[in-house]
Amino acid sequence: MKGRSLHLAAYDVRNPRRLRRALDVLKDFACGGQKSVFECWLDDFEKTELLERVKAVLQEEDRFLLVPLATHHPVRVLGIAVEPRDDEWYYVG
Repeated sequence: MKGRSLHLAAYDVRNPRRLRRALDVLKDFACGGQKSVFECWLDDFEKTELLERVKAVLQEEDRFLLVPLATHHPVRVLGIAVEPRDDEWYYVG
């Protein structure tokens, strides 16, 4: 899908209930990830929606980071990692 760029989203949430809610939000946008770090292909609308939904969950003591990654360089993976892809479509369920 055109118009999307790869982002790395990470969070540190101190309360278990908010942690679960933050995880649920990130899973709606992530194409891959592990623990509290996720790969997300986002267009401008999806990025805004993600930030609004995360902001509604987190409190001042929590942290959230969304970093755009340069996609003009090849992604290097190690171990059993899978290279991130922006498929034509994907199911969020």
